[in-house]
Order: sequence, then structure tokens, then C-alpha cells
Amino acid sequence: MCFLSLARALQLCMTPALALGGPRRLHAVFQAAELPETHRMLRQTCRDFAERELAPAAAQLDKEHRFPAAQVKKMGGLGLLAMDVPEQYNGAGLDCLAYSIAMEEISRGCASTGVIMSVNNSLYLGPILKFGSEEQKQKWIAPFTSGDKIGCFALSEPGNGSDAGAASTVARLDGDEWVLNGTKAWITNAWDASATVVFATTDKSLKHKGISAFLVPMPTAGLSLGKKEDKLGIRASSTANLIFEDCRIPKGNLLGQPGMGFKIAMQALDAGRIGIASQALGIAQAALDCAVDYAEKRMAFGSPITKLQAVQFKLADMAVALEGARLLTWRAAMLKDNGKPFTKEAAMAKLAASEAATAISHQAIQILGGMGYVTEMPAERHYRDARITEIYEGTSEIQRLVIAGQLLKAYRS
Repeated sequence: MCFLSLARALQLCMTPALALGGPRRLHAVFQAAELPETHRMLRQTCRDFAERELAPAAAQLDKEHRFPAAQVKKMGGLGLLAMDVPEQYNGAGLDCLAYSIAMEEISRGCASTGVIMSVNNSLYLGPILKFGSEEQKQKWIAPFTSGDKIGCFALSEPGNGSDAGAASTVARLDGDEWVLNGTKAWITNAWDASATVVFATTDKSLKHKGISAFLVPMPTAGLSLGKKEDKLGIRASSTANLIFEDCRIPKGNLLGQPGMGFKIAMQALDAGRIGIASQALGIAQAALDCAVDYAEKRMAFGSPITKLQAVQFKLADMAVALEGARLLTWRAAMLKDNGKPFTKEAAMAKLAASEAATAISHQAIQILGGMGYVTEMPAERHYRDARITEIYEGTSEIQRLVIAGQLLKAYRS
């Protein structure tokens, strides 16, 4: 079934409690023993796709550092690259909880493909959908939903990864054009993207309030790509610098108003953290699956090693960490869907899920022993892929600052 058709079917069969939103919707998932039927259908569809199209190719894509072009194209046809984008812009028109569930299943099959999906949904399309004009939405969203084109998000710089308000990339208005100069670093999808949302300083005297956001086509004159980074994990997604040297773009490519860039970036990252938390859940689930499957088959002292209490304790701790992180992630997604503040909850979800993914993939290798250390088994790839989830879209240290800041703000109010 085409995913866009499935999306419409899901919308039609949503229960009143889910369709209306509000507190009833927030309670629906947590009081049920399972997800609502609509989201279970979605999960199964994405799981089947991941097991059929992604998992069998993931090791080779990782080994060759190869962009999964065929798989991304199929994902576009299924609606997975524009999940919460309204149908009028060729999106699937689903909610953030649906996006989280889909992200987990795709990442369970291939974490690299998961981050490609996450960046296009959360960081590229998200800001345009929220802050773009109607003309910008038609031009910069609709062509990026089918898998023919994907976008990227250019915020980090070589000297200010976590200090998003210190953008040294600058933009000045010259007649009817903006002229961009500077370098953006660690840009996911860089070599494969057809457009990027770029953040540049337009008024240094205003500090973070002097940052603006721009839509830049790729390739374009004055924009060059740095080398592809040779990374520890998520190797099938490209990561590189974007180098702007008198890069001229039309005046109408300003996203939002001048000085709104920092606000746009922070709101995009809030949503993006739900996506990365979901990616981490998928990696963690894949690692746990690998550990359980191996432990059931591995014989020691005359029995499967699942009979050993030491192994059982590891599996139990892994399962608890995974389920706790999943509930935090779903809660953040549902708060977003209900129009509630979710900055703290998104940070909590991202922190818990990323650290769970690292811990679970670590223990999976321990359970597999020597087999966990070789590429014949996927455990070592899960371990490598998990590590970045504690770094990009806000390090674990930044998440703790966000959480503490939100807690203290509430306490003082």
C-alpha cells in the first residue's frame, strides 16, 4: 500500500479521543496496553519496509559509505520524508507521534537512513513549514517530499558547535540579493542535499538576536562542499562542511523575518531532538534484538547463555532503559501534537534515548563476546551508530543544561 494512502486511511479511522487532541489524547496512549490501532498499523508498515529494504543492505551501505539513494526514493514514495507536512504540499499529514514511531522502525533497520529521514523531516522541512511564506512552502517543501530531493540544516560551525548564538557566518544585503560568507560544519546530508536552511549573522551588534535564516539551493555559485568526513558511525549519510564565499541568493530567500534565525533554529532543534531520540530507540532496539537472538542460540555449559543469571540481568537492564526512553520520547511527541510546551521533554527524551542506545549497544557486544567485535555481526555497527546520538542536535551536556534551565524557570515562576 502507498504510504500516502495509508496516511489518509489512518486519519479516517482515528478514534475521537485521538482526533480531538487535548488532555484526552495525551492520556490515550499511556492508559492503553498498546498504541492505538492507527499507530500500530503505521508501525507494522514501517517495520515491514525496514526489514525488507533496509536491514539487508545496512552493513554494505555502512562499509561503502554509500548514500542509500534507492531506499530513500522508496521512502519518499511511502511518505516517510514529509510525515507531518500537510497533503497540500505533498506530505503525509500525520502527527509527531507517528513520526517518532516511523523513525524508530526505520532506524532499527538502518541508522544512517534514519538520520537522513530525520534531517529532512525535522530540520529542513520543519522550519519552512512553520516560518515560510506560502510561496516558499510551494517552492521549498513540495519538491522535497518524494525522495528525489532532500534538504539539510546548516547551523553548526567549526568553532561554535554548541554555541548556536555565536554564528560567524555573515550575510549582508546588497540590492536585491543576500551575500553569504563563512563556513558551516558537520552538516548531515551535505553531499546529497538539493537545498539547505542556513543561519547567518545579519547584525553583529544584536548578538543572537541578529541571526537570520536563509534558504539556499544546492549547488549554487559561491557555495562549495568540504570533504566527506570519515566517521565512526552512520557512514551511509554524508557529513561535510558548507563553505560560502560571496554566495548570492535572492532577497526573497530570507526565511521568516530578519533576526528570527536563532528562534527558528531553537524551535527546529526541539522537534529534531524527538527525531534523534527516536533514531536512538531504533538503534537500541536493534542491539537488544541482536543480543537476545544470539544469547538464545549460544550454548555454554550445556545450555543457552540466556539461562545464565548474569546474561538475564543484562537483558533486563537493557529492556528497562529502552522502554523508559521510549515512553519519554512518545510523551514529548504527544505534547508537541497537542500544542503544549515540549522543550524540556524533548531534551529529556533525547538524553535518555541516546544514553540508552550507547549503553544497550555496549552490553550487546558484551553478551556476544568476541562475535560482537567483528563485522560479521551487526552489534559493532549498532555500537558505532549509537555514539553520535549523544552528540548531534545537542550534546548530552547541552540537554542537561536545557532540562535544568526549564526546571529552574518553572520553580522560580
